[in-house]
Amino acid sequence: MTSPSRQKKGAFAFRPSLARLVTTKRLMARIVLFFEQLLPSLMPVLSVIAFYLSASWFGLFRSVPDWLRILLLIAFAGAFLVSLLPFRALRWPRVAEADRMLEERNGLSHQPVTVQEDEPAFDTPFGRALWREHQTRMAEKIAALDAGLPRPDIAAHDRFALRAVPALLLVTAFGYSLSINGGSIRDALQAAPEQVVSDPAVRIDAWVTPPSYTGRAPIYLTADGSEQAPIGIPQFSGLTVRVSGGKTAEKVVFRKANGEAQDIAVQADTKPQQTAASGSEQPTAAPASQALVAQTHMMKLQENGALEVNGRRWSFDVLPDKAPEIAFDGLPKPSVNGALEIGFTVKDDYGVQEAHAEIAPVDTDPTATPLYPLPEYRLDIPRRNARDAKGVTSRNLTEHPLAGKRVRITLVAKDAAGQTGRSPPHEMVLPSRPFNEPLAAAVAEERQVFALDTRKMPQAIALNEALTIRPEETIPKLTNYLLLESALARMKLAKGEDALKDTAQYLWEIALGMEDGDLSLAERKLREAQQNLADALDRNAPDAEIKKLMDELRKAMQDYMTELAQRMQNAPMQPNQSAQNILRQQDLERMMDQIENLARSGNRDAAQQMLSELQRMMNNLQAGRPQRGQQSQENSEARKQIDKLGEILRDQQKLMEQTFRLDQQLRDRMQRGEPDMGENDPLLDEMNPGENGEPQDQQQGQQGKEGQQPSDQMTAEQLREALKQLRAQQDALGKQLGDLQKSLGEMGMKPGPGFGQAQREMEGAGRELGQGRGQPAVEGQGRALEALRQGARDMMNQMMQAQQGQQGQGPNGQVGQGDQNGRDPLGRPRRPQGPDFGDNSVKVPDEIDVQRAREILDAIREKLGNNPPQEMERRYLERLLDIQ
Repeated sequence: MTSPSRQKKGAFAFRPSLARLVTTKRLMARIVLFFEQLLPSLMPVLSVIAFYLSASWFGLFRSVPDWLRILLLIAFAGAFLVSLLPFRALRWPRVAEADRMLEERNGLSHQPVTVQEDEPAFDTPFGRALWREHQTRMAEKIAALDAGLPRPDIAAHDRFALRAVPALLLVTAFGYSLSINGGSIRDALQAAPEQVVSDPAVRIDAWVTPPSYTGRAPIYLTADGSEQAPIGIPQFSGLTVRVSGGKTAEKVVFRKANGEAQDIAVQADTKPQQTAASGSEQPTAAPASQALVAQTHMMKLQENGALEVNGRRWSFDVLPDKAPEIAFDGLPKPSVNGALEIGFTVKDDYGVQEAHAEIAPVDTDPTATPLYPLPEYRLDIPRRNARDAKGVTSRNLTEHPLAGKRVRITLVAKDAAGQTGRSPPHEMVLPSRPFNEPLAAAVAEERQVFALDTRKMPQAIALNEALTIRPEETIPKLTNYLLLESALARMKLAKGEDALKDTAQYLWEIALGMEDGDLSLAERKLREAQQNLADALDRNAPDAEIKKLMDELRKAMQDYMTELAQRMQNAPMQPNQSAQNILRQQDLERMMDQIENLARSGNRDAAQQMLSELQRMMNNLQAGRPQRGQQSQENSEARKQIDKLGEILRDQQKLMEQTFRLDQQLRDRMQRGEPDMGENDPLLDEMNPGENGEPQDQQQGQQGKEGQQPSDQMTAEQLREALKQLRAQQDALGKQLGDLQKSLGEMGMKPGPGFGQAQREMEGAGRELGQGRGQPAVEGQGRALEALRQGARDMMNQMMQAQQGQQGQGPNGQVGQGDQNGRDPLGRPRRPQGPDFGDNSVKVPDEIDVQRAREILDAIREKLGNNPPQEMERRYLERLLDIQ
């Protein structure tokens, strides 16, 4: 048989939704009834837990002996087990109990839930129908059933409200646990700590001094050790504890995070707190003399831990000092004179103290014996904002034997704590000094051979002897020949390290003398003066020393500029040289004055940065050597093309002005309605060559001298015909532009899009001129001029890039100034090479500007047509219209 609980009876049989609703309500009612049984049983369990937590937080377990602590722990465990006994009576409520609870709490009469399960006592047709109707009516009341929340009626089980005692005790104990004497819930499971008695006569002064490079102030610890949270301090901070008073020497302990204790030893004793006793009392006071002296304990904090002294405790959270980070800011590159320029970025939590570049050869021979150590390259780090900074440093390493060899460069940064950070390595060819004289380059190669490996001295001697085989053909100057012979003798006699270094230095001076003469010596003195001043600024030298070094720098700069000026007197002006590219002495003097003023005012960082800019500027200063060979021919051809482009620009500008003037006069004739002034117009004859073959512009110039304008006597039809005759000149300019583009292509240059746009605008302007329409022709000519200027700028950029490429190809490349952004080393805008093609800020008037000018002219004509009464005003308006 099917159980009654699972059969659908009464109204549930023909209303399934009502059956599901009642089933859900019954489940909620049974859960509520179960919790009403559970909550009273939980009260003893929660009370035992509250008593245990209160005892732990009050520090009961740490203050009693271990045997009593164990007994208390067993008692609490037994009480907890006993409090679990009432849970044996828990049972899951029955369906009838849930139905009764639903009916009672929802105030339903006649038992509408249970009646659905009942059957009538007399099973007659009438009785069954009546019972079914009663069940249906009762089922309609079940839709709003609500089980509600549990009602455990705890007060019936605890009539004296003893449950409030553990609750109040728990809250009070939790507040006490936050104090310095509060306990922990783990105290019952571990042995009680050693009882430390605080001596009130002992005075403790403790403080933490962060490292000076952090810029943080000292942290003073409270006398009672009331700090609850760990104190955050930088790594490598100094902990100082000064203990005074008391009868015995106080023990100072630093307990690490792993529990290991470390005694902090006494570092130094201060003067006694009391004066020495009399002679009769000295034997008694001797044993306590140690206690009467203030003792200082010091240590470096490198890890988390706590300081314990005289029953007091301070916890420390040591903030680790991260290693610095350094990286390349762009790729290292050579300057014009061969100096190595490195851009870098550094980052550190407290600031980078020092940075340098490690330069090592890529291909090394373990058995080689180099004469010189690896080159030193110190990076200029700004002292302000050294936590996150970027900079550029330029150093001349051309004198080192590794110049011209492939090296591996690694940037290294070091902070004040001694930690280092390294960048990924970068391989490149170390820049070498560009030698234009082959003999000087050969002498420098001799020096490099034995300087990299002293065992190769015989090879260097053989190279020297090879240079002097036919001196009358290869060495035109007798002085150079004698220098080579003396160098050969030194190379053969050099045995020790000092002698080898003297010989290498002698060869380098010979090479520089052959290349630049006295200019190289002046350049070396200038570089040494700059380095001495930079070192003085870095170590904060006094003002007197700064002034002395500045005077030396001025003298070295004056000598160098004098030698450079003498050299450039005999050197022709190069295409990339102009009046704007040559530095003036007053500019350098102004920079050095600013450096000295900044240093004296205390702004050493700005002075050092400006000195670094001065060094970079001098490294990129060109020495003015004459061009020769193929490069000179290419520059000459480029100059011709520049001149042709300048002529096209001038002719196009002149043609546009002539077109505009004719168009304005034509509009004036048509507006005034003047009759034709004759068929023979002088301008028509001057459009073609005259009888003597003179060109049109010469004839116009001659008539201009007489103060006459031929077009003033022309009719409207003649002016329109003159516009048509200008088409030949426009077409000729377009043909010249096409020939220029072809010539540039033969030179290996790609004509820019501006030239193509200009040629198309010229063709359109020619068509408009052929139809006698001046306004569209002027607009097209204006756009052609703008496109020509853009094409000219593109052409100059290509030429400059080609020159820069030649400058970086080897010792025969010409040296130029380092800033390739269109400015000289002082940041001034350079003048364009060749003819001036106009600035980007200068634009040809567009259609709106032309329309505005036309409106102004129309207004002047209207005012003049009203016959002004004043003769002076009428003449003024006529002058504006240029019709006198």
